Amino acid sequence: MTDTPMGTPRWVLGVDSGGSGLRVALAPVPGARSTADDSRTDLAESRADTAVSRQPVRTGPDGIDAGHLMEQLVPMAKALLDEAGGGAVKAVAVGAAGMATLGDDLRARLPEALAEAFGVRRLALAADAVTAYAGALGQRPGAVVAAGTGMIALGTEGRTWHRADGWGHLLGDCGGGAWIGRAGLDAALRDHDGRRGGSAALRARAEAFFDGPVSELPAKLYPRTDRPAVLASFVPEVAGCAAEDPVAAGILQAAAVHIADTAAAVCPPETDCEVALTGGLFGIGDPLVVPLKEELAVQLPRARAVPAEGNPLEGAVVLATALALDALALPCDGRLLHVPDAKD
Repeated sequence: MTDTPMGTPRWVLGVDSGGSGLRVALAPVPGARSTADDSRTDLAESRADTAVSRQPVRTGPDGIDAGHLMEQLVPMAKALLDEAGGGAVKAVAVGAAGMATLGDDLRARLPEALAEAFGVRRLALAADAVTAYAGALGQRPGAVVAAGTGMIALGTEGRTWHRADGWGHLLGDCGGGAWIGRAGLDAALRDHDGRRGGSAALRARAEAFFDGPVSELPAKLYPRTDRPAVLASFVPEVAGCAAEDPVAAGILQAAAVHIADTAAAVCPPETDCEVALTGGLFGIGDPLVVPLKEELAVQLPRARAVPAEGNPLEGAVVLATALALDALALPCDGRLLHVPDAKD
């Protein structure tokens, strides 16, 4: 590939693919730096506009469908480039939910497809947990807990990734949105049955929220293909009861313990580890965040809780910027973070 002519604007593309659709961000390549540690600062100063598709990328027999991703990405990215006045794309980073286990088609087809579409040869393919990490902490060592419908923690000391949970609502995601919602509905059904651990307050909330007696919940929930999201939709009702209902408060306390357990698994207590919390679950605020910070202080007394600096789309731009500057410092392992032609 020929060098970009002097004066040609240079850009990076960050891509975030998940259950709610595809998001793309175009950002200018900043001036070269001696390290990549503060590439997050460059991003905060210069991030360009974004484009959004509400259509999730399909998953087929070969995993996440690279062709379907490109069908959406190419027109979105070219529109952003046109709006920016043109230029050359120097690097692309794609973050996708399921990349580690369902990303074979992306790893096989995207390098050539992106080279053909944009003339770009620098590419990073990352799990969404990695882009959440990069958005929250940049390339600094530490740990990030990403909690929404599910829950996963990812940490690194700079040499390798340490992952805990993220095993889905049937096998794990302990303390995540689906877990909390299910626990709240379990308490509602316990009250219906007269079993210990029931909550009349949560039963009333469930019957109002799902528009009918809790005895009808199995028929309403089991046929759904989006059960984790439906369970997580009940989280605000649990949080809304927590101030007055000890059962609801206990559910959130238990969730805090699970989340802290998961953070501790990727951030050993003997280290002065930064721990960032990111994801929509923490938007419920004090009913969860207060007991979580208390539990983190017990399990990780030397860790420092820090606010997440940005979201996963911004994290994808951080990765692409680091690639463009030859300054990628996060560990490449072939699955969580794959850089073609790099030594994983």
